[in-house]
Amino acid sequence: MRAIILAAGLGLRLQLPPGEQFPKCLLQFDGVSLLERHLQMLETAGVTDVVLALGFQPGLVEAELKRINWPHPVEIVINPRFDLGSVLTVHTVADPLTRGGDVLLMDADVLYDERILNALVAGETVNRLLIDRDFEAGDEPVKLCLKDGVPVELRKQLAVNLEYDTIGESVGFFRFREETAQRFAQIVAGYIDSGRSNLPHEEAVRDLLLERSQVFDTADVTGAPWIEIDFPNDVVRARAEILPQLQPLVTVPR
Repeated sequence: MRAIILAAGLGLRLQLPPGEQFPKCLLQFDGVSLLERHLQMLETAGVTDVVLALGFQPGLVEAELKRINWPHPVEIVINPRFDLGSVLTVHTVADPLTRGGDVLLMDADVLYDERILNALVAGETVNRLLIDRDFEAGDEPVKLCLKDGVPVELRKQLAVNLEYDTIGESVGFFRFREETAQRFAQIVAGYIDSGRSNLPHEEAVRDLLLERSQVFDTADVTGAPWIEIDFPNDVVRARAEILPQLQPLVTVPR
């Protein structure tokens, strides 16, 4: 199983002063960067094949990797047009995405409990989505809608006449089987070829779900603490509300 962590963006919505911006995966909580948390929890879950998709200030992330001294090689892929949409970043990792085996596609700007990752990696080869039914309504969350257990929508804005029986927020982590990852890469390539490089990669995931060529299961992680960090208030909430609920990080014996 391979983990691809998307960490290329500028994080403009954090509203840091000019010249003080840095990749969001370097945000620290209780003295530990989001990147280090990702790597430690992946290793605990038995995932040591990791690809980092970088763009904005990659040298800072590489320096953090060196500081962490993670005992496994990390493949780094650079998206030089990180100012465009994340679908382009996914396109830059097409090779590791389609290299074989199950793939975890993970946003880097998420502070989360180990139960989230455990739900994603559990079991044999599978396509998997994560849903949190306890979410704040509004325009920002990416909603995952199911009907009879089948995904029928993955978007921030829902159609008025959409029929579903379950709704929640997508955690932003996806698991793809080998053949599904290959099909996803083809869809992403179609976005690039048609001039849609400025779109979020969730749009391509949505297309994959709605074409129904692959079967997905959904793990319900409602009750497990997590937060995607986009805005200054998200940082405040992460420190005050989410961090105290997290299980202590487990260090794998060397």
